[in-house]
Amino acid sequence: MGWRSLALGMVAALGLALPVVAADRAIIVLDGSGSMWAQIEGKARITIARETLASVLKDLPDDLELGLMSYGHREKGNCDDIEMLVEPGPGAGPAIVAAADEINPKGKTPISEAVRRAAEALQFTEDKATVILITDGLETCEVDPCQLASELESQGVDFTTHVLGFGLSDEEGQQVACLAENTGGRYLSAQDGDALVDALSATVAEVAEAEPAPEPEPKQEPAAVNYTVAPSASLTEGGPDLVDDNADISWNFHSVLEDGSAGEWLRTEYHSGAKIDMEPGNYILRAKWGEVEQDQPVTVTADEVIEPHFVLNAGLVKVRAFAAEGEPVADGAPLSLTYPGGEAYGYGEENFRVPAGDLTLTVKVGAGEVTESFTLAAGETIEKNVVVGVGVAAVKAEYVPGMAVDAGIWVDIQKAKKALDGSRESVANGYGGEQQFELTPGDYVAVYQLDGAKGELPFTVEGGQQTDVALTLNAGVLAATIPSNGYVEAQSAKKNLEGNRESFGGGYGPEFSLTLPAGDYVLALEVEGAKSESPVTVSAGERTEVTLEAPKAGKTK
Repeated sequence: MGWRSLALGMVAALGLALPVVAADRAIIVLDGSGSMWAQIEGKARITIARETLASVLKDLPDDLELGLMSYGHREKGNCDDIEMLVEPGPGAGPAIVAAADEINPKGKTPISEAVRRAAEALQFTEDKATVILITDGLETCEVDPCQLASELESQGVDFTTHVLGFGLSDEEGQQVACLAENTGGRYLSAQDGDALVDALSATVAEVAEAEPAPEPEPKQEPAAVNYTVAPSASLTEGGPDLVDDNADISWNFHSVLEDGSAGEWLRTEYHSGAKIDMEPGNYILRAKWGEVEQDQPVTVTADEVIEPHFVLNAGLVKVRAFAAEGEPVADGAPLSLTYPGGEAYGYGEENFRVPAGDLTLTVKVGAGEVTESFTLAAGETIEKNVVVGVGVAAVKAEYVPGMAVDAGIWVDIQKAKKALDGSRESVANGYGGEQQFELTPGDYVAVYQLDGAKGELPFTVEGGQQTDVALTLNAGVLAATIPSNGYVEAQSAKKNLEGNRESFGGGYGPEFSLTLPAGDYVLALEVEGAKSESPVTVSAGERTEVTLEAPKAGKTK
């Protein structure tokens, strides 16, 4: 089953959900995260989503107030990148289609917060409200979607979330299905064509029983189909027309401004061979093929068929990224292709449809990066299998051998070679007792710190291999109970030549703890101006607990 069937399945999923919310208010939350550039049978998920919305929203009930929200479409790594693109209102279909067409996926997946904001925008605590979530990924912003769904269900008057899992596995689908199930909605899987048909059949039966749509009026036999516009496009002058699944082209009609340029968007049709019944008038017809756009003024009359042709002067670049030779495609590897006039993005494996000319391709896997420049001729297809050649540094932190550090430790991977000023270049970092870093072959230093325990460990990475990096802190945990209004600081037992002790960190009562290298220390306690010092010894791999009494006022010991 091809991408057309999948798109039709999504149309059915949304189309069947919409009658349930007819005469009410709803918001479509469309995934705009970077993974939406991934493909299904050679077609980007975001493209399928756009086409689905355009098909579904052609004919909406007059009293349905519909809006569009998206996330992850403006910034990378920002969990607050959530935007209402079209406020809920009647007749919003064309505005939603136009807004979706401008989404450029690139960021994270804050599913829960987006659903919450959509519910609040619909005033779900006062009125019936429905959210339709289309996502191809899981929550990446540390919020529990199941708990959120339960909260919204308990607070709402009649709140429902329908979830369309786009390309999710069964296990992944279970992690977002609760958003629908906990609010009385439906989870629909678009993993593949057959599974989609089964899921939709079951969902339609339940929806029809729960809230049947009004009986449709008797259908009249359709009149003969007429059309007035039959556009076509080729990649080169005199070259063959784009046809069938290779086309992936859209035809967008705009009004004409006084200066002859494109004005308001009016309508979109898809694919080569389109036969369009357009009202008579003057328009700007825009052909879009991937990243390629070309405008042409057209005049439509009622008594003839016009056949505008576009020469796109473009080509196709097929990119596949690999971490190392013999490895499968690195699905999460960011891809960017700079072309004349812009830049396109993707992940792992991507087909870029771009203008001909000088191009620059950048592929990243972990901290590894490969950049290549080349020239694309009009009508040409270039395939690039890019091997970044990284290896894996598997970092594991332990208090002592065999006693793992579960969290909280900061690890910074730096190049071993120092600059003239003695500094090193940081290439990757993160928190956690066990981490994996994809690095280009070479010499590195792992710089780590957990409270007062810190150090450096050199290691070497080879391409296509895993290097185990064991960070042994030789440390324990010092836990002190002190007066709640006190401040305590862990200091070295020995003083330096100036008579001062090194500080390893401090904090306020009543509970205070630090990870420290094994050795002798002094706990300097201050309570309302009175001070005291208490010696303590920390043993590697052990927890040392002490209780400090408040020193007497005016005294220091």
